[in-house]
Formats: sequence, structure tokens, C-alpha cells
Amino acid sequence: MNIASTDIAASGALGIGLAVVGLVLVVLLIGAFALGVRSKRREPPRPRPEEQPRLPADGPVHEIRENREPDEVPRSDQRLTPHEMPGSGNVSSRGSDVEGRPRWGEGHSGSFGSGGSG
Repeated sequence: MNIASTDIAASGALGIGLAVVGLVLVVLLIGAFALGVRSKRREPPRPRPEEQPRLPADGPVHEIRENREPDEVPRSDQRLTPHEMPGSGNVSSRGSDVEGRPRWGEGHSGSFGSGGSG
């Protein structure tokens, strides 16, 4: 057997294998595109301009800043789970009569490593 014919046969098989792999990739890409188009068609349509949200008649809603009274952690011999703690959605907090925001004293930043005198 001739070595040259073996090299030609091997390169031909490699070329056919690469063509098959390329064809499989093209088919997969076309299938992915078709699947995306089908899923996009199943989605509800985009809202029309008249269905868009509008501002209330009295203007935009602004945030309200108010101070709340802190709730004390109940003393117990057993460890409390988060849903048993007050203020976790099952107990309402109460408003505070204090108007100003709490401020830190001079030289006391309130956090660790913030560059204060230490």
C-alpha cells in the first residue's frame, strides 16, 4: 500500500468529519433560533402607550421621613427565631415624637475604622 494514498484518505476523512460537525452546528443554531422565535410569540404583547402607568392627579408621590420608636428584644431563656422577633412584619412599630435625626457626637463616628480618633 502506498503511504501517499493513506495520507490522502486520512485528509479526506478529516475533511468529511469537519463538514459533518459544521453541518450539525448550523442545524443546532437554526433550531435554537426557531425555539427563541416560538417562545417570543407565546409571550404577552408589549403594553400600548395608553396602557402605560400614569402619574396620579395630585402629582408624584414623595417619600415620607419619620422616626420610629425602637422595639426592645424580649428577654427569654430560649433563643428566638427571626419570625418571633418584634417588628418582623407581625408587629407594627410605633411612631416617635422626636423630630430631629439622631447625630453622633464629635469625634465618634459610630463605625469601626472610619478614621476617627482612636
